[in-house]
Amino acid sequence: MRSMGDGTAVGSPYPLFGGAVEQAPRHAGPAAAVTAPRGPEADLIGYRGPTACAAAGITYRQLDYWARTGLVEPSVRPTHGGGSQRLYSFRDVVVLKIVKRLLDTGVSLQNIRTAVQHLRSRGMADLPRMTLMSDGATVYECTSPDEVVDLLQGGQGVFGIAVGVVWRDVESALSQLHGERVDTGETLVRPNPADELARRRNRVG
Repeated sequence: MRSMGDGTAVGSPYPLFGGAVEQAPRHAGPAAAVTAPRGPEADLIGYRGPTACAAAGITYRQLDYWARTGLVEPSVRPTHGGGSQRLYSFRDVVVLKIVKRLLDTGVSLQNIRTAVQHLRSRGMADLPRMTLMSDGATVYECTSPDEVVDLLQGGQGVFGIAVGVVWRDVESALSQLHGERVDTGETLVRPNPADELARRRNRVG
């Protein structure tokens, strides 16, 4: 269990200081089965601002403010003026959704910034296994059910965010939205389930 805020963690020797993280034991739970976008194709796909907003459940004003203040910047293509469109990666969108949940529960912006840096430092395979928990003052990373229980037994009111659940939510949302190939600029049009259902009905008819 690691703290992502004031550098301390309840009963734990795994503090986080400026993104330097000691490895904690991992216990593969149900979330470990989540699959990440794989292969070179995944690295070539970005999502424009409105798509990222829709998948993360945030407003465009929030997206723009977080990008301008460096809280969550688009890693695929930042905007450099001249009308260029920001492009966010899959991981960026997952982080956006987590930031929204942390803000909604009253976590300070300083602790959220530390949490974002930590999430970005972890490998794609690590994220779905993580649970973020907070008592409102400090954000902790738990990588096993035992660590979650330890925090809950501390007597403080805490809430948790299972990153694997957020991951699946974003994956499901983006599967219905348009992406863009970074190398060619081609828009990837996702199939609309309603259109597909209509086509099937027409074939049957």
